[in-house]
Amino acid sequence: MLDLRLAYGVLTGFAVVFIVRYMSHKYNKAEEEDNTPREVETEKLAEVVNSTETDACACGKTEATSCCQTTPSTAVSVDPLAVRVFFGSQTGTAKEWAHHLAGNLRAEGFKPTVTDLATFEPDELVQHSLVFFVVATYTDGKAPDSCLGFFEWLNDFSHDFRVPKGFYSGLRYGLFGIGDSIYGKNYCSTAKEMDKMLQRLSANRIVPLGFGDSGTSVEIKDGYKPWFKQVQAALKKSQEKKQNKLNRTSEEPDELSDDEEVKESIADMEDMGKFMKPKDNKVVKKVVVIEEEEEDEEDDDDDDDDGLLKPGEEPKEMLTESLRKSLTKQGYRLLGSHSGVKMCRWTKAMMRGRGGCYKHTFYGITSSQCMEMTPSLACANKCVFCWRHHKNPVGKEWRWVVDEPEMLVDSAIKNHYGMIKQFRGVPGVTKDTYEEASKIRHCALSLVGEPIIYPHINKFLQLLHEKDISSFMVTNAQFPDKIETLDPVTQLYVSIDAGTKESLKKVDRPLFTDFWERFIGSIEALKRKGQRTVFRLTLINGWNTEEIMNYAQLVELGGPTLIEIKGVTYCGNSKASTLTMKNVPYHQEVLNFSQALCDATQFTRDNYEIACEHEHSCCVLLANKRFKINGQWHTWINYDKFHSLVRSGEEFTAEDYMAPTPYWAVVGSQEKGFDPEQIRHKRTKPYAKQGC
Repeated sequence: MLDLRLAYGVLTGFAVVFIVRYMSHKYNKAEEEDNTPREVETEKLAEVVNSTETDACACGKTEATSCCQTTPSTAVSVDPLAVRVFFGSQTGTAKEWAHHLAGNLRAEGFKPTVTDLATFEPDELVQHSLVFFVVATYTDGKAPDSCLGFFEWLNDFSHDFRVPKGFYSGLRYGLFGIGDSIYGKNYCSTAKEMDKMLQRLSANRIVPLGFGDSGTSVEIKDGYKPWFKQVQAALKKSQEKKQNKLNRTSEEPDELSDDEEVKESIADMEDMGKFMKPKDNKVVKKVVVIEEEEEDEEDDDDDDDDGLLKPGEEPKEMLTESLRKSLTKQGYRLLGSHSGVKMCRWTKAMMRGRGGCYKHTFYGITSSQCMEMTPSLACANKCVFCWRHHKNPVGKEWRWVVDEPEMLVDSAIKNHYGMIKQFRGVPGVTKDTYEEASKIRHCALSLVGEPIIYPHINKFLQLLHEKDISSFMVTNAQFPDKIETLDPVTQLYVSIDAGTKESLKKVDRPLFTDFWERFIGSIEALKRKGQRTVFRLTLINGWNTEEIMNYAQLVELGGPTLIEIKGVTYCGNSKASTLTMKNVPYHQEVLNFSQALCDATQFTRDNYEIACEHEHSCCVLLANKRFKINGQWHTWINYDKFHSLVRSGEEFTAEDYMAPTPYWAVVGSQEKGFDPEQIRHKRTKPYAKQGC
């Protein structure tokens, strides 16, 4: 009996000790949980809410990457004044403005770093807290080549279901797009799309999108200045907010009472749900409204900004202040609000007895008597080989103030003679050559731009012909209706820069979406002209020299009188082009291409032969065989006969004013197109690195 009582007492003692220790442990654990700060519980809840059913990293990848070490909603601790300025540029304009932005931010006390998106690792974006993007838009609204990789990565990333929607919630950003409003719906589309991608990932845009228009009626700075003012205001507000927060923190008591501490620390999960859910709904609602408003604004911009003059809108001058400065610096004499004249280097050369241009060899013009000008500095293309480096305006139609043709002709002649006078006394310029140059006989309407869109082009040509000035006009094959209504021109050119739709788009970068239809229409319209017509081919190695059969088909379609084939001229390094000397063909390559074109089809074999060459210009002339009379070529022009035919008012053809071609201009001659009466001058100094 005693043994049973002893055993019972021992068991009871063990039970009491166990219960006491159990209750003590439970109490301590509860106390620790009560002392857990509310922020910690909030973060745990956020982790539960943001968790996914996949083992993928926050960046959306299943394998470990550099971003796997950073939580999606938390940026790496950095200097609060550090700012990263990214740029995506095709021609260098966006890069320039990125550095300009960095300079402005530096003046505000920040520490900016400029980075090319081509060299930036996209995974590292999450490590930054404040960034700015300056991005351009290239052909067809595409991202520039330099940032295409980043653009595509961000697009895929923002649509990846494995990536938390709040991945960039710790990122603040600003976006400035650069483009040309003439492209309508594609205007600054790269910036608009990047903004949508960042918004999908909850990045915080601190200012509205900024747009810099590189068009003709406005300048990039007109969009940049108001945008940066908003940036200044946003950054100032952010800094003030941080300072106020620091001030409030410093004013708070160091310790709380026991009751206050308990109230501050205890947060029931149900209560937390009550005050968090409405907040989330409110945020979602706000984001949706903002996105809808922005999309509406973009749609409005797309509808209104088609590059055409709006009903009731007053036309502006074509040339902005910066364009005037740029073109004047290049040696242009600007006429009125949309025209220009410039002295050709061959005009100078022939005044000094150093040879004439290929037009002298092929058509018999006197280069020292030729005036190079244009009544329209605007063009409808942005060709990769543009020797003016795209400093001129662009446009699909005439939407500017119109100067009278009488003023333009008189101003052009006056300014040209003013440049001629500067050569009096220059070594090599004799009294005879100076007097000869003081009488303009020819006008090359090929300086820059698209002369045919000038509203009074026919009156302009009439005024030239009345002064016995011949006309050589070049058009870029985008205005077939203008070709149809054009009055007789001494010689009318159409630029045939490629043989297929794809390569034409790549080489010419036209503004029109129906550029190919316009191109074909221009060729067909050219065939119906009665005077001398010319296909002008510019060969670029690696771009358009492999399409001989396609060129031959275009020749059959247009039936031009003549075909000029010229190697591209390298004009030095340019933001507007990636061409190098490797793209420039040798004269022999141009000759080989010319012969291959003659032999391409039955039509070209029956109708065309190589007639002339000008080795110095790397240029070859194919002529229709009807200009070869009794074995002699007649590619030269009887200019007096042309003017008399124009005055007669009767219809006439190219054969009515042709003239014999001298022996030295014919292909295969020892002179290779260089006039033997001139003295060939060879440079003793190396050519400038900038090209022509």
